[in-house]
Amino acid sequence: MTLLGPADIRRLATDLGLHPTKKWGQNFVVDANTVRRIVRTAALDPAEVVLEVGPGLGSLTLGLVSAAARVVAVEIDPALAAQLPRTVASIAPEAADRLEVVAADALALESLPGPPPTALVANLPYNVAVPVLLRALERWPSLRHGLVMVQAEVADRITAPPGSRTYGVPSVKVAWWASARRAGAVPRGVFWPVPNVDSALVAVERRNPPVTEASRAQVFAVIDAAFAQRRKSLRAALAGIAGSPATAEAVLRGAGLDPLARGESLSVGEFARLAAELRSIGSAS
Repeated sequence: MTLLGPADIRRLATDLGLHPTKKWGQNFVVDANTVRRIVRTAALDPAEVVLEVGPGLGSLTLGLVSAAARVVAVEIDPALAAQLPRTVASIAPEAADRLEVVAADALALESLPGPPPTALVANLPYNVAVPVLLRALERWPSLRHGLVMVQAEVADRITAPPGSRTYGVPSVKVAWWASARRAGAVPRGVFWPVPNVDSALVAVERRNPPVTEASRAQVFAVIDAAFAQRRKSLRAALAGIAGSPATAEAVLRGAGLDPLARGESLSVGEFARLAAELRSIGSAS
C-alpha cells in the first residue's frame, strides 16, 4: 500500500490552509508504519465494508482502501471531506472507487450510502471518542467488529473490568454492545500536531446485549445514575431514579444485589437485572 508520510501531510495541510483544531480533535497520523499496524491488527476481510470516522487527511484511509472492499469515511470538516477523494485518487487510483466520503457529523448521522458497514476502524477524534463509538455500535448493528485509536486514558476506561479504578459509564455502556480489549499502545510522536497524551488501540467484538425485560434506555439510565455519585452506595445513588432510598434498597435486594455496594462493582448483566427490577415496580422512566 502507498501511504502518506510527514512531508505529504504537511504539504496537504499547507495546500488546504489547514490549521488543526482542538474543536474537532484533529491530530493526524504521520507515521506509515502505524497505519500498517492498525490495518494489520484490524484483521479485515477483503469483502468488508469499513466505516471510518474522522479520516482527516487520509493517512489511515489509504491503508483501509487497500484492505477492504469499500470504505465509507465520515468527515465533519468540509474542506477535508472534499480533499479526501482527490488524495486517494492521486496516490492509490486503483482503489479510488472503493471510497465513499460523507461530509457530516458522525454523532448526528442517521444513514450511510451503500451496503451497511461491517467494521469500524478509525483514529477517533479525542474529544468525542466514546460517544462516537457508542453511537456507531447502536446505529449500525451490522458492525461486527472494530479497532479504534483513542487516548490511552480513554482506552483504559473503555476496557476496564468491574471493580477496577477506571471502570465507569464508558466501560459498562460499551460492554452492552461488545467485548472490548486493549490492542496495543501508540506513542504521541506518530501524530501531527503532537498531542500531550499517548494513545492506544481498542479492539471491539459485537456480542448480544444481556437478556432483560428493561429497554436499553432504561438500563443506561440506571448506569448513569449509579456513576453520577460514584462514591455513594447504590442505595443512595439510585434513590432519585427509584423515588426514595427505601425503594432503591428494595429494588436492589429484589435484583439480588447488595444495597451498600457501589456501581463500580456491577457488571453490565447486573445493571440489566437491576433495571428490569426497577421497571417491574414502575419506577423506571
